[in-house]
Amino acid sequence: MDHITQLYPLPSQERPLKGTYLAHQLRGYSQASGRAFVYGNFITSLDGRIAVSHPTRPGLMVPKDTANDRDWRLFQELAAQADLIISSGRYLRDWADGRAQEILRVDDPDFADLKAWRLAQGLSPQPDIAVISGSLRFPIPDVLTAAGRQVVVFTTANPDLERVKEIESKAGRVIVAGKQGVAGDQMVQHLTDMGYQTIYSAAGPRVLHLLLAGGVLDRLYLTYANRLLGGESFSSIVEGELFAPPVDMSLNSAYFDPHALNGLGQLFVTYHRA
Repeated sequence: MDHITQLYPLPSQERPLKGTYLAHQLRGYSQASGRAFVYGNFITSLDGRIAVSHPTRPGLMVPKDTANDRDWRLFQELAAQADLIISSGRYLRDWADGRAQEILRVDDPDFADLKAWRLAQGLSPQPDIAVISGSLRFPIPDVLTAAGRQVVVFTTANPDLERVKEIESKAGRVIVAGKQGVAGDQMVQHLTDMGYQTIYSAAGPRVLHLLLAGGVLDRLYLTYANRLLGGESFSSIVEGELFAPPVDMSLNSAYFDPHALNGLGQLFVTYHRA
């Protein structure tokens, strides 16, 4: 039950699920490129749903029919390798309302090995957080800045200066990185200049769009759950204007997990920017 099959690169072989994404050693890539290494991750149904309508309130949620502990383990391995995690004002609002939690669960006994791994690398227990927000209307939970964690907020031109002062007095820095919307290339350059080496996008499809449009997403991790969900209201992995030209991606790795979803299985596939 703990093993998956590596399909690519060849030769095909069995390997433990645990440690699969840690073995990708993402922290080494920034040194080669001269800027922070940026990666993102989604779990999707076969018909492209990463989020569907919430059954009791407005908005969307990760489908319970695709979410599973085996994918969550690899999600945590990606988060563990990050110096900084990209989030959004919406995430902080959900956290303040009790509908969200820490992205990297280092205090969960199931992931104690990941906390130990970070400490062995000389990293703090939790990555810093970058928040993308045009309105700057979000709360900052006290736990977010505990133990010296930094929060960097990226916003658009001409922000409310009083709100900027309020955020900076509590959390860290507010940086303008675009006019009508936050520009992915400007944001990543700022973060690189601040010394960040690995940046993990745990935000939604519009943030993925700005990273792709800015040419700064280096690797995309996708889990394909072997289910079709349907539904009229949903999100896919990327949303925004048509890319012209399209963004080309090359296959980096592929694994088959036959044990997830009561034996239906799922694919863990990674792509790098061509």
